[in-house]
Amino acid sequence: MANAEERVARVSEVRRRLAREGPPWARDHERDFETVSVPERHGDQLRDLLVCEGAGKVVEIGLAYAASALAIGEALLTVGAPSPRHVVIDPFQESEYANVGWKLLCSAGLDSIARLVPGPSSIALPRLLGEGFVADAAFVDGSHRFHEVFVDLYFLRKIVRPGGLVVIDDDWWPSVHTAVRYYERNTGWQALPDAFPGEPVGVRPQGRQRARCKAYRLPDPPFEPSFQDFRAF
Repeated sequence: MANAEERVARVSEVRRRLAREGPPWARDHERDFETVSVPERHGDQLRDLLVCEGAGKVVEIGLAYAASALAIGEALLTVGAPSPRHVVIDPFQESEYANVGWKLLCSAGLDSIARLVPGPSSIALPRLLGEGFVADAAFVDGSHRFHEVFVDLYFLRKIVRPGGLVVIDDDWWPSVHTAVRYYERNTGWQALPDAFPGEPVGVRPQGRQRARCKAYRLPDPPFEPSFQDFRAF
């Protein structure tokens, strides 16, 4: 038990230091870490959500500076499932981020449960599905192009177990929100309005405040909608 507590404390310390001091390296973009990364409060809420869910296996799309990945890792260690797994997909971790996010995960000791897939999610997710991988939850913060988000969610609804969770970052972007809206209106995804409580963090592109992260529960049992019942989104 003490060893498990020490591992959780190690991850928590790396998370707090990252939030307090920023990453040891960042891209030469103004406020890049603050813009790209999930705010610490949302990270805490994501962690708590996954702990309440008892999640043991999580798929994450997008690593960047590892703010959300550390929160997910903290949750997985807190739950203490027999064989926790965290699959992180990011084709730009080396080329764009100099592996800073992965190095932070390693410094927290999470490389023992995490696996970095350095390829596009449109290729990595079908492979995971073909391997028979089943996740309890997914966190989506990859490409914000509509068609790529739509494809990510298409495969995640087959990878995440019935009744599992899909959490979306940057839901305030119209391209992301519109892709998610299809699955909400046509495949039975249920929004969890209390998953990320509190005041909205930041301002969406149109200038109005809106919650940044949004969580959805997949239907159990799953179903395929009839094309005749299609609902415009």
